[in-house]
Amino acid sequence: MSNGDIFVGEVIGTAILILFGAGVCAAVTLRHSKARASGWIVIAFGWGFGVLAGAYTAAPLSGGQLNPAVTLGIAVDTGKWDKVWVYVLGQLVGAMLGAVLAYLVYLAQFQANVRQPGAEGGAEEEPTPTLGIFSTIPEIRSPVANLITETIATVALVLPILAFGLTEGLGESGTLVLIVSLLVVGIGLSLGGPTGYAINPARDLGPRVVHTLLPIPHKGTSDWGYAWIPVVGPLIGGALAGLIYNVAF
Repeated sequence: MSNGDIFVGEVIGTAILILFGAGVCAAVTLRHSKARASGWIVIAFGWGFGVLAGAYTAAPLSGGQLNPAVTLGIAVDTGKWDKVWVYVLGQLVGAMLGAVLAYLVYLAQFQANVRQPGAEGGAEEEPTPTLGIFSTIPEIRSPVANLITETIATVALVLPILAFGLTEGLGESGTLVLIVSLLVVGIGLSLGGPTGYAINPARDLGPRVVHTLLPIPHKGTSDWGYAWIPVVGPLIGGALAGLIYNVAF
C-alpha cells in the first residue's frame, strides 16, 4: 500500500466512523432529536456500526485500522514502523472531518442549544452540554482509575483484533470487520460505563479539537485537563496488546 492510499483510506474510514459515532451521541443527547434519551445501548450499537461502515470502506485502500492504538499494536508485534505516521495522520484528520460532518447533520439542533422555557411556568431548562457528543467524559473523575479503564479496554480491543488474524480465511471472507464491529459493541456495553470507552486516541482527540473550534451555542468546556487520558491510556493498551500477542502467540 502506498502512503497516499493509506492516508486517503484512513481519512475516509475514520471520518465515517466518527460521523456515525458522534452522530449517534448527538441523536441521543440533543433536544429536538427524534432519538433523544434512547440510551446507552443505542450509542454502543451506533459506534459499532460506525466501525463496520468505516473499516469496510477503508479496507481496500489502507486495511481500515482507523485507530492509532491498533496501528501501534500491529507495529509493536511486527516491528514495522515506517507507515505508522501515515496511518496516525490520516486517522486524526479523518476524526476531525467526521466530527465536523456530524455537527453539520445536527446543525439545527446545535443552534437550538439554548435555554428553554420550563413546562407550565416551571424553571428554565439549561442548555445541553455538548462535549460528550464529540469526546469522552468520565463518570467519576479519577486519573489513575480512568487511565486503567482505558488501558484495559484497549487491550480488550487490540489483542482480539491481532488474534483474529490467526483464523484462516477470516480476512479474505470479509467477516473480520463484522466481528471487530461486534467486539466494539461488546466493549461499549461491558467496559464503557466508567469513561465512555475512547479506546482510540484519534476518536477522542480529533473531535475534541473540533468541539473547541466550532461555534456551538452554550457548548461548555472542552475539558482539556482530561484529554490526555483517552490518548495515553489507549496507546498504552495498544502497545501492551502488541507485546502480549508477540509473546503468547
